[in-house]
Amino acid sequence: MSDQSVGIVKPVSQHFGQPIGLSCGRQLPEYQLVYETYGELNADKSNAILICHALSGHHHAAGYHSDSDSKPGWWDHYIGPGKPIDTSLFHVVSLNNIGGCNGSTGPTSINPETGKPWGADFPNLRCRDWVDTQRQLMQVLGIQQWAAVVGGSLGGMQAMRWSLMYPDQVRHCVVIASALKLTAQNIAFNEVARQAIVSDRDFHGGHYLQHNTIPKNGLRLARMIGHLTYLSEDGMGERFGRNLKEGNFSIGSDSGVEFQIESYLRHQGDVFSESFDANTYILMTRALDYFDLAREYDDDPVTAFKHSQCSYFVVSFTTDWRFSPARSREIVDALIAAKRPVSYTEIEANFGHDAFLLPNTRYEQALRAYLQGVARERN
Repeated sequence: MSDQSVGIVKPVSQHFGQPIGLSCGRQLPEYQLVYETYGELNADKSNAILICHALSGHHHAAGYHSDSDSKPGWWDHYIGPGKPIDTSLFHVVSLNNIGGCNGSTGPTSINPETGKPWGADFPNLRCRDWVDTQRQLMQVLGIQQWAAVVGGSLGGMQAMRWSLMYPDQVRHCVVIASALKLTAQNIAFNEVARQAIVSDRDFHGGHYLQHNTIPKNGLRLARMIGHLTYLSEDGMGERFGRNLKEGNFSIGSDSGVEFQIESYLRHQGDVFSESFDANTYILMTRALDYFDLAREYDDDPVTAFKHSQCSYFVVSFTTDWRFSPARSREIVDALIAAKRPVSYTEIEANFGHDAFLLPNTRYEQALRAYLQGVARERN
């Protein structure tokens, strides 16, 4: 464990006993949020950063859960002492959103009205519902204003929504590999993945837990489809090319031929299908589809951003075709037109949408420089 690791961390579960109204018109009678914190909160509680996770993310963003834990949190490369999100400067809060499957209330939780898992009956969610529940946690923690709200992909959508819903409670909004709304192509990919799940004979209308099964094949295929879109052609070529995992192309050979990229995607699908909930996947992808930052502002993102008070830092990656640099530039253009302070960087990277999770020197330097400026503001 390096000196730049936050070390051993322990998740905390916070119960909220009061009902909360959701965007779909329904209520959750009660709910639970699981979260982790890294770094110390300063005396005036002005150095807190909120991490908003993406589709398959959760509360465990950095550090380890035990000495024997070989896999750190999903954003460990970027969170820790001396890292871009520097825990010697900031108090970092990372949570698992409602609807998730990592301890927070979601489809695998027990519905108090039926005594059975929520399953497909769990309410549809929007980004604003996550922001509202995150704000409830913020109040429990005694934080009045976030130094920054940071998120990649779906997390970036939450960060932008924070800046409009509670503008006086966000000083900086960091939006990484995200968009004002999904393209039709993105929605189509999400629907194909959902159809793979609901077509699985073990799906049982979303109530598979009551049948003591899971739609593993459907979830496996959904993840393979999704993961394929997070990569880039150059990245796949660099990492796998046309290399074989097994078999050969010898004339007369009848051995099975398997490319390394096939083996990799199957492995990713297998691991995901054993650790993630199918209803959560459906719920999260629908929230992605529903998101449209400007819908309630006459479909004008400039009007939307005029409601904000914070400064913005927007990051994109050259080979990300799922959330392309053009989508980030739309955000930046709207912010400039709205006369909001914004910095933008486009990072050269070969690994598509996944680049925001992976080591990249220029990306690290840019994120560190921006957040060091955030820290200096309070000194």
